[in-house]
Amino acid sequence: MTTIAFIRHGETDWNMEKRAQGSMDIPLNEEGIKQAKAIAARVRTEKWDAIYASPLSRAYKTAEAISELTGLNIVQDDRLREISFGDTEGTTEAERLERWGENWKQLDLGKERDELVDQRWQAVLQEIVQTHKDQRVLIVTHGALLVRIYKSLLEDKTDKWYGLNNTSLSIFKFQDKKWSCELFNCHKHLEEARTI
Repeated sequence: MTTIAFIRHGETDWNMEKRAQGSMDIPLNEEGIKQAKAIAARVRTEKWDAIYASPLSRAYKTAEAISELTGLNIVQDDRLREISFGDTEGTTEAERLERWGENWKQLDLGKERDELVDQRWQAVLQEIVQTHKDQRVLIVTHGALLVRIYKSLLEDKTDKWYGLNNTSLSIFKFQDKKWSCELFNCHKHLEEARTI
């Protein structure tokens, strides 16, 4: 059995402004750095064997905070980067409506194709499961990519959008060729950090 803990990166200014980040390399803001330290404190109390991260700085810096407390070396993998949103990157919903109208989602604005996104995350996850049999692995990545991963692992065919919190933790286990979810979108560590 392989246990995977998926972690969304800490907060950025663009998260606060509700701007599409996609493949743009937007850094953590001050709150995001605090969140990264809070999730690091949370996972250091458990045994983990490896940590993988997207190379985009908001995810990588979140992973670095964890690495500092756990001593784990970060394996950077480009396949864990956020989905590219093409021309919409850097825009808010209001700006997209103004530029392209109500049907902007139906336009070809250069967004990375879903099948290519799925190919890359499925390939890296399969490699991690094969490399880390009977181990516990942390993966630090991005919100839109995580939604695609979770929908697949949970076999969720709905169009529901999961509101994933920054530095939320979701734990999945792979056993007998099946995935099961043990914890989903947990952000209790953030509440605890605020009371300290």
